[in-house]
Amino acid sequence: MLRSRFPDHSVTIVPADTVLRAGWALTSRDKGEKVKYRYRPQYFAEVWRPGEPSLVIPLACKGNHGDAATSADQLASASAHAEAVHIGAWNETPGLLFSTQFPTDGGTMTVHALQAPGSGGRLSPAEVREARLNAAPFQANVMPDIHPPTEGLVTPEPVRGCHVQPKDYAWFQESLAHTTAAGLMAFTGSGHATARHLTDRQGRKRFTGLEHAAAMSTQDAAHTLFGTAYVGTDHVFRLNGPRVEAFSGVDEEIFRLLARGDVEEYRAFVHAGRHARPHLSYDKDWGGPVSVHADGSVLALRLLQGQEEKPRPGSAH
Repeated sequence: MLRSRFPDHSVTIVPADTVLRAGWALTSRDKGEKVKYRYRPQYFAEVWRPGEPSLVIPLACKGNHGDAATSADQLASASAHAEAVHIGAWNETPGLLFSTQFPTDGGTMTVHALQAPGSGGRLSPAEVREARLNAAPFQANVMPDIHPPTEGLVTPEPVRGCHVQPKDYAWFQESLAHTTAAGLMAFTGSGHATARHLTDRQGRKRFTGLEHAAAMSTQDAAHTLFGTAYVGTDHVFRLNGPRVEAFSGVDEEIFRLLARGDVEEYRAFVHAGRHARPHLSYDKDWGGPVSVHADGSVLALRLLQGQEEKPRPGSAH
């Protein structure tokens, strides 16, 4: 929907909690002054184009096995999640709310959606500085609470939540880009390449113990799919008996850009191929279905037939 509305831009969906942890302490385990409010949007939609300020839209998503009345209640409650983050002026942040009905009798799935229009959400360049996406992730300590505008001589009480104000626009755009990059690198199985795009509060230390051979001269897993080289990681599991191999990774060029921290070039590369890259079909050479997303990530599946499963150390067989 957003790609059709902004055809000249790229659209990225980013986990909101991970982004917000670069600036706020969300739980009792996080160091810093806590955001004493448990409601938050699940995701941010970042509508962006290289070299320009992003438009950021909070997304709140819920689901149920009930009826339209249940979805109406969920949409009302979802508004509390979306409104917990203000970007820019008071009460002007656009938002998207979703409630999905999953029928228990195998009928049609229905998605109910509401849009909250607003003039905010745009990370316009501030007088402080421009965004530098190639700079290392920065752990900020933004004060919690949302601040309504002053009315005459009266300063209203702050509202609980997170408020991205103009002085923080550049940092917030950098955090969005780095969090997206970290998600792609985690999809490949690369610990160190993931960690370089996260702050400590976002979980950087969890990934420093894992290393991915593709960051050096060899690769943990590499496949050419539809004529494009991808690097990532393999998983083998059983699906109702048959063994299935799953390969998850990203375009080799994207991996190398993000492994060395070149977020600017990565975004230019992804944006330039946003229309040509998405692909979903059967790859005969691979031997199974392959899904390529606009961001350069790939998921490929295939059956492993005629292969004996190797016994695990210590197993009975």
